[in-house]
Amino acid sequence: MEAIVTVIAALLMFVALAGIIFPILPGSPVAIITMIAWAWIIGSTASWATGIIAAALALVGWSASLVLTGRTMRRERIPNTPILIATAAAIVGLFIIPFFGIFIGFALGLFGAEYYRRRDAVAALRSSLEALKAMGIGMLVELGCIITAIAVFGVGILIHFLTAA
Repeated sequence: MEAIVTVIAALLMFVALAGIIFPILPGSPVAIITMIAWAWIIGSTASWATGIIAAALALVGWSASLVLTGRTMRRERIPNTPILIATAAAIVGLFIIPFFGIFIGFALGLFGAEYYRRRDAVAALRSSLEALKAMGIGMLVELGCIITAIAVFGVGILIHFLTAA
């Protein structure tokens, strides 16, 4: 039973990783819930230590991504509406151009919304690029934290199963 739960948790951690790269899935929340659930179901000291550390790493990555992105959005005076429009354009882009459409759609949607709001192509391009850069940096930080959480999870699995045998 423990092995099956661990395999499912490992698969969900890779789903969380994909969720950071493709923001349609909630990457960090999936990782946090998965690690706490795995620790609770397994119930060993090693699983709880692993689950708490990995969940904390995912929470740090998620928070850092939100803070970095939010700070840039405030500095550039970009309201939520262009981001929502860009998100809708990303979803449309995903269906038009598989895989890359999500990124192209988001960038074009953000620029279009900013151009409509500012009525200045140069200002719209500058603010869009700053927003994309902030989101990219936030995504990289979150990705790094999830990868580290997966590594901690791997070590925790080894410790749990080696000490249980």
